[in-house]
Amino acid sequence: MKILEDKSLLKLLNIITDGLYIVDKERTIRFWNRQAEFITGYKAEEVLNSHCYDNILIHVDSQGNQLCLRGCPLHAAMNEGREKNNTVYLHHKEGHRVPVTVSIIPLFDASGAVEGAVEFFTDKSQKHDLEEEIAFLKSQVLYDTLTSLPNRRFLDTAVDNLLNETHHYGMSFGFVLFDIDDFKQINDSYDHLFGDRVLKTLSATLMKNIRSSDFAGRWGGEEFVVLIKYVDETSFREKAEKLRMLAEHSVYHPDQGEPVRVTISGGATLARRGDTAETLLKRADGLLYQSKRNGKNRITFG
Repeated sequence: MKILEDKSLLKLLNIITDGLYIVDKERTIRFWNRQAEFITGYKAEEVLNSHCYDNILIHVDSQGNQLCLRGCPLHAAMNEGREKNNTVYLHHKEGHRVPVTVSIIPLFDASGAVEGAVEFFTDKSQKHDLEEEIAFLKSQVLYDTLTSLPNRRFLDTAVDNLLNETHHYGMSFGFVLFDIDDFKQINDSYDHLFGDRVLKTLSATLMKNIRSSDFAGRWGGEEFVVLIKYVDETSFREKAEKLRMLAEHSVYHPDQGEPVRVTISGGATLARRGDTAETLLKRADGLLYQSKRNGKNRITFG
């Protein structure tokens, strides 16, 4: 592949702000740039000479379909000989999900036959906005030291402010109370260090997959709250269910043994005129209880 012989071009590709990798016609990964290392957590030496279909990044779409097993946009681009674009959620080495936009461009040899492809991917998780927000929260003692998420003190203030908007302007928001399923059993079966790792991985998945206008925070213990602004009932359901699905498809690695499947249950409700923080929480808590009673790994809306 001529592109791999051009040292000046590869040097340039190593400093661009998008993640990028190059595969040959067998879909063997031949180049993996520095931004790809940063976005995914995988060093080049960990992925070079493996195949994209080895499911290293375990891409899933918004419905939870594993694209490396079916519906791979890179495979489609090479088969059809044309550019493909998509939004997917890749698996970071540490276990959480990262939303990325991908663009795949097929590469052709001198005879016009496809000889490989280049995939560009861009982190959509509002990283810079979140870093600034976390720095501010730290300065105000409004963050959770384990997960780096806003803590309950911050969330209490955010809920009060959003309720004021609801009362005065009719601008409702969604309140989701999430709880990790069987968290005590996870701690008992492994140890509290692994339990902490689960909390941090889930926190990263929540934080990286909400809009900059929304809030995700640790309510306490294994409970989390997500506040979703500017939504109607349909979009609220979609956004809340997406978070549940991404949590289910994240990977949790104990120090020994097979990866652990961790799910979350939720109670979700839109704020109403006349709501207080207490009535909102009570309603969400009751809905969460229904999710637990009806089999877990689900969200009950009401």
